[in-house]
Amino acid sequence: MRQIWKPFRALYFASLMMLIGSGLLSTYLGLRLAADNVDSLWVGALMAANYFGLVLGGKIGHRLIARVGHIRAYSACAGIVGAAVLGHGLVDWLPAWLFLRVIVGLGMMCQYMVIESWLNEQAEAKQRGIVFSGYMIASYLGLVLGQLILVMHPSLGLELLMLVALCFALCLVPVALTQRIHPAALHPAPMEPRFFIKRVPQSLSTVLGAGLIVGSFYGLAPLYASQQGLSTEQVGLFMGSCIFAGLVVQWPLGWLSDRYDRALLIRCFAFCLALAALPLAIMQQVPLEVLFVAGFLCSLVQFCLYPLAVAFSNDHVEGDRRVSLTAMLLVTYGVGASIGPLVAGVLMKLFGSHMLYAFFSFFALVLVWRIRPKAVTNLHVVDDAPLQHVAMPDSMSSSPLVACLDPRVDEQVVQDQMQNPISPEPELEPGTETETETPPEDPDTGREQSFTEARP
Repeated sequence: MRQIWKPFRALYFASLMMLIGSGLLSTYLGLRLAADNVDSLWVGALMAANYFGLVLGGKIGHRLIARVGHIRAYSACAGIVGAAVLGHGLVDWLPAWLFLRVIVGLGMMCQYMVIESWLNEQAEAKQRGIVFSGYMIASYLGLVLGQLILVMHPSLGLELLMLVALCFALCLVPVALTQRIHPAALHPAPMEPRFFIKRVPQSLSTVLGAGLIVGSFYGLAPLYASQQGLSTEQVGLFMGSCIFAGLVVQWPLGWLSDRYDRALLIRCFAFCLALAALPLAIMQQVPLEVLFVAGFLCSLVQFCLYPLAVAFSNDHVEGDRRVSLTAMLLVTYGVGASIGPLVAGVLMKLFGSHMLYAFFSFFALVLVWRIRPKAVTNLHVVDDAPLQHVAMPDSMSSSPLVACLDPRVDEQVVQDQMQNPISPEPELEPGTETETETPPEDPDTGREQSFTEARP
């Protein structure tokens, strides 16, 4: 374990610092606006702007890295994100904050892309699963620690913004001081949306629902907790315990996912989420003990939806399309996470803070209705399905390049598709929309160039 930890500790530290800063910033902005009695619509809009920036960064990041290299791109984005964070303390005009949140999301996505491509460059094929797990732990741990800072420093002054900027300055150090040569430049994978909408519609529905729910949680749960009468320290503990639930549930989830039907598990977890959110959706004022217990239980199941959908979709997509599948899933998640906080923010403004968990319960029931295990005929299931379940990092802390680290995706396929020129999206044959009906024709993968590993 030590031999694996040593080569990646600098990149894990960079991820940890980024997520401490990101998690703290999201909660700080929600609490700051709540203290100023700003409408929940603005709080949701800020989180939506952050996810819009993340999706936009997935497109821009490839070009920036290809033009100036990994270290320069990462350094520039860390500097821009730090400046944007401090900009929140220089201006109180909310439309300007929306713009700054887009910049933060865009810059962070570029940073994720650099870190993930570097991890992939250094990891041997047999180590990718362990390296991926370490990255996931660093991501979740950073988000939890970001909330716990509020427990130690409950004041909502500019000091917290300075601390967030400090985290983004520190995450720059291990990458800037590396002695390794840049990883090979990667092209964006073609997403092929028409193909995946026909091949894995239930998985995409689950990912979209997870984005709606989890995006709203990160953006509006601090506001909800504040309006329930919690102090800043208690809000930090509430958010920290909820995010920690997302970490601890990943390993038992993997055990279940590898042994039971994944579509059935998605439906069961969605139903459990609807039930767990119901007390918080009905009660306008919730006792503190009920709030923490119900919030923890909701998080246990809401953070299961995205990893299960990823595993389910990989079971029905051939290996040479899994890089494109990862990009499609992350964009779909980002779209949901951009819409969810806006809709939930409007509901909270009109009907009260408890509508956040009513929103969760409603869309969980939509997933119960949408996911139909009996409709899965397994016509296109891959030979080795069910594939090994992989604990996924939170989707606000990964990029389309996370496919490089996923041990379910063949390393050679990643290199062929993301280092060679991108072929146009293939034409589709007519077909029906299920996970398992007649697929479109397979595209030409165009494997021509070989990969030469960059050496330190």
